[in-house]
Amino acid sequence: MVRDAYYYAFPLAAAGVLLGWLAGPVWALPAFVLAFFFLWFFRDPERVIPGSEGAVVSPADGKVTDVSLVDVDGTKRKRISIFLSVFDVHVNRSPVAGVIRDIRYQRGKFLNAMNPASAVENEQNIVTVEDAGQSVVFKQIAGVLARRIVFDKKVGDRVQRGERVGLIKFGSRVDVLLDSLAKVEVKRGDRVRGGSSVLAFLPPEREQLAVAGTEKAREGAG
Repeated sequence: MVRDAYYYAFPLAAAGVLLGWLAGPVWALPAFVLAFFFLWFFRDPERVIPGSEGAVVSPADGKVTDVSLVDVDGTKRKRISIFLSVFDVHVNRSPVAGVIRDIRYQRGKFLNAMNPASAVENEQNIVTVEDAGQSVVFKQIAGVLARRIVFDKKVGDRVQRGERVGLIKFGSRVDVLLDSLAKVEVKRGDRVRGGSSVLAFLPPEREQLAVAGTEKAREGAG
């Protein structure tokens, strides 16, 4: 369980005890229900992390709402979007093993996380993890209810695939941006679990280099 659960649950439980003593058990019930909700919401179950080479695991529990090819600063990337409702586990995990090369926090709006515009306009934390010359970007995106994004790592830290790295509180979205040659293993509507569901497989590094060389040759010819 995430320690934040106790910050919310203990004061509510104490309020419930006080209300029960002063006004009776009926008045205490709402406080105890809320305390139980926070203990349940901040649950942090153990997961079996896949060991397959090149596997990219889901950084969060939720529903896949989009799988598409997008343009990121002039480079084509495959994007997998995952929506987290208040009923999902909100602990975030690293999709791949590697070194954190960049962390960028972007202030923004709090649009509904199901809105495609939220990927660009909402408040979010953008993390780049790199290993063996390949990079994976994942975004912790705030939603209507999510007002706090937590990320526990810093640039230069090495993380393992499926390692816990942070948390988004109360409904949100996570996007994963992959190389355009990545083999996606999920589709829109699929339910995924953080750390244990494989979203995609990264292409071998030699394949990436070959494509990069071809593109550079084309640019030179132009």
